[in-house]
Amino acid sequence: MSQKFETQLGGRTLSFEIGRVAKQANGAVWIQYGETVVLVTACRSNTPEDRGFLPLIVDYREKAYAGGRIPGNFMKRESRPTEKETLSARLTDHQIRPMFPKKFPYEIQVYISILSVDGENDADVLGMLGASAALCISDIPFAGPMGAVRVGRVNGDFVINPTHSQLDESDIDLLVSGTDDSIASVEGGAHEISEEELVSALKFGHESIKELVEFQHQLISAVGKEKLLVEEEPVNEDLISAVADFATERVKEANRTKEKEDRDDLVNALTSDAKEALAEQFPEMEKEIGDAVYDLVKSDMRAMILKEKKRIDGRALDEVRSVTCESQVLPRTHGSALFTRGQTQALCVATLGTKQDERMTDDLRGKSFKSYYLDYNFPAYSVGEVRFERGPGRRDIGHGHLAERAIEPVIPSVETFPYTIRLVSDITESNSSSSMATVCGCSMALMDAGVPVKSAVCGAGVGLVMEGDEWELLTDIQGAEDFLGDMDLKVAGTDEGITAIQMDIKIQGIRFDILQLALERAKAGRQHILDVMNSTIGKSRDDLSRWAPRIEFIKIPVAKIGAVIGPGGKMIREIEKTGATVNVDDDGTITLSAVEAGPAEEARRMIESITAEAEIGKEYRGTVKRIMPFGAFVEILPGKEGLLHISEMAHRRVEKVEDIVSEGDHIQVKVLEIDTGGKMRLSHKALIEK
Repeated sequence: MSQKFETQLGGRTLSFEIGRVAKQANGAVWIQYGETVVLVTACRSNTPEDRGFLPLIVDYREKAYAGGRIPGNFMKRESRPTEKETLSARLTDHQIRPMFPKKFPYEIQVYISILSVDGENDADVLGMLGASAALCISDIPFAGPMGAVRVGRVNGDFVINPTHSQLDESDIDLLVSGTDDSIASVEGGAHEISEEELVSALKFGHESIKELVEFQHQLISAVGKEKLLVEEEPVNEDLISAVADFATERVKEANRTKEKEDRDDLVNALTSDAKEALAEQFPEMEKEIGDAVYDLVKSDMRAMILKEKKRIDGRALDEVRSVTCESQVLPRTHGSALFTRGQTQALCVATLGTKQDERMTDDLRGKSFKSYYLDYNFPAYSVGEVRFERGPGRRDIGHGHLAERAIEPVIPSVETFPYTIRLVSDITESNSSSSMATVCGCSMALMDAGVPVKSAVCGAGVGLVMEGDEWELLTDIQGAEDFLGDMDLKVAGTDEGITAIQMDIKIQGIRFDILQLALERAKAGRQHILDVMNSTIGKSRDDLSRWAPRIEFIKIPVAKIGAVIGPGGKMIREIEKTGATVNVDDDGTITLSAVEAGPAEEARRMIESITAEAEIGKEYRGTVKRIMPFGAFVEILPGKEGLLHISEMAHRRVEKVEDIVSEGDHIQVKVLEIDTGGKMRLSHKALIEK
């Protein structure tokens, strides 16, 4: 029997229905908000298996029928996830992953199906909310419930779950999740807001999160299943003690080695030595010995930070790694920069194109085109590894989206800068915070290309180590501090304010006082990095790169579009022989682009002549197209002919037209008359003396 639960959220009814569909799933929730409908299911495998990590799969799939559409691909069915689906799946994954028991041995899958969209209420936040509800009513152990909301700000007022039309007017777009007493994840963008404004937005969102947590408790009380009891493996105290005796001093030595490669070599050698030395005492327990060494490395590093206030590379807790910047590193690109922070390095390139280079996206809202986009690449060599390249994965897409969002507020409008902008970040070295390095490098590449950006944008990461009531924040975390720490907060912005934020944690929530201080740390780190960037290239170059295309615009009457295109595109192909690319919009706007100014100017002259209107009394140099007994038809403008009567060819009597002109001759004529049908009467004798 199905049960329906309703509450109010953002001035609209949110309903959860349970027991109507997907009844064989461990947990399933049918969610409706407006006319957007989402089905979220949670399942687990039946056989436990120790994989050494949490085997969690989150899928977010949009059904084309949800928007009344048929997939536009060749097969006419849904295929690989779109970028939007990938990003939405990551959001839910980051939200729920810390809430499962450590070393949970069962595979978990959360599947979010978008079944109906109304064009106003976005489904991604419903997927996050539904994931919590489905897990809470299932038998899967989960430290929920969790609430999730989108926060916007329209005309100075915060809004919960703003509609798409409201988001168009909003200067904030934040997705926030949490429990009744803490924040679990944050992701979003803003138009250069202050840290105080961001915290206010998060606190506003958290009030609704608490209500959603209470709402889910009603579901749990009514239909929640008894949770699966997972017995923790007994701790082998003898093994842990033996590893500690063998490895403690060498762990301390490794954790106080500043260079990453040297430190990794020491830890790897220690792990191998420990397995070999303890193999006889603990046979067939190589994995357990390795895990014990890892735990020892982790606990020692965290103790260094909490007790000694020291970091493994010797930096102060609030110190940024060494930063170097270069611009114009590639001679034939439109704009390029190399940004290096510690052992993280990004080679970033800006390329300018035309309207034809816009990126098409095809989702439930229909086809749309982006004139600004950013691609992030993380090759294996950046971390000294070997693997097949299979195109961008979830991580690449997520990092690229965060960096793209961070820079977007400073990108000039298409009206003032009519170029398509593609940014590419190739990570050439990585030791954490490569997405923030991407923001910095791409900002400089834009300036190097001469794109009139409002200001420089940079990003910085902040980490957290927390044990009970003790905690410390770490500015600009490196890889080991990310892996062994409890938080990765990325904040990007200008010297005026925040443009993007992403927070992932490994604990079950973070207090507002810690988050507020972390934002201040990130601000100080950003300002330091901005100073270095501005000393390399502080503003956009005065001129575009010589290799960038030149773009011109012409506005013609809509009725003239056909003349410019010509039958079967004949005329436009003729124009493009100049070397310019021609794009004609339905409103009569013509975009001309060429590598150099000359071809664009020549194409402009051709279009102006095609669309020009003949004027009475004006002189033209025409071409004789046809000879008739009574005169000649002369083309004075492309596609526009007039009659030069035999009586208007000369002051004397002309017996034969051929005595004056032949087909193909050029002749100077004057327009005497244009009738209501557009027919023209021309004269040559009006231009010659008697």
